[in-house]
Amino acid sequence: MFSRSTIILCGLLLVTLVGVLGYREYRHQSTIELLLNERQFFMGEYGSSSAALQRERELASSTSATLAITMADLHAAEEALEREKDRNDDFEDELRELAGTVGMLDKLAKTDEELLQKYSKVYFLNENYIPTRLTQIPESYILPGKKDQYFHASAYKYLKRLLDAAEDDGIDLKVVSAYRSFDEQNELKGSYTQQYGSGANTFSADQGYSEHQLGTTIDFTDATTGGAFASFANTEAYQWLIKNAHEYGFVLSYPQGNAYYIFEPWHWRFVGRKLAGDLKKDNANFYDWDQRKIDEYLVNTFD
Repeated sequence: MFSRSTIILCGLLLVTLVGVLGYREYRHQSTIELLLNERQFFMGEYGSSSAALQRERELASSTSATLAITMADLHAAEEALEREKDRNDDFEDELRELAGTVGMLDKLAKTDEELLQKYSKVYFLNENYIPTRLTQIPESYILPGKKDQYFHASAYKYLKRLLDAAEDDGIDLKVVSAYRSFDEQNELKGSYTQQYGSGANTFSADQGYSEHQLGTTIDFTDATTGGAFASFANTEAYQWLIKNAHEYGFVLSYPQGNAYYIFEPWHWRFVGRKLAGDLKKDNANFYDWDQRKIDEYLVNTFD
């Protein structure tokens, strides 16, 4: 039989063992609960992070899509801008062309269309025709003993340049006759007819058919030749004109072999530098070309 003290001791040990086992179970359950809580927390955090990451991915995808749309819109805008620029450039070209056309038409409207007509036995100038403006030729350019002479105001600067250039080259070129009115030509032709009879028709135009009435025609001579016009062809002055007159817009109206009058080496007409230059280049005479072709140069007469 166990003693009382042994039974008490065994009882205490049993109580102690139960307590230890209970505490350990409590600790175990607490640890499990803590781990479960931590797992739930981390799972929640992970889920939250995953959701955030997903949202970021969706946002990035949306941003990329938006950027792609923006770049496409920008590209389309650039193309539209380029097309608009091209249209503006074309419009500006059209405006410049239109302005040039309007300017040319205005210039042409202000240029006397009679200036390049073929008058020698072809076209007729009536008794009322006078040039738009005339200017007096300085006396120093006129053959001594001749009356005052006048020339078309818009063409005078070319005549002056020609006379000054001739002088610079040692050529004593002088003006014998320039503008003649309808009545003056009538009187002159009458005097020639009295002196030469019908032979006057070979070198003198009837009134209304003379280039002198235009105010752009000059009869030249030099101090040696004077009024002996026929011999002017043998002078250095004539050779200088043949070589240089076109540079100042002048052409010989009646060269050798022309169909209108005798050879008139003294008779020169201003037709503009462009037409005179092209005639020289083509080795042609003014009356050789068709009138429609000549008329194309009218707008450039005083250029």
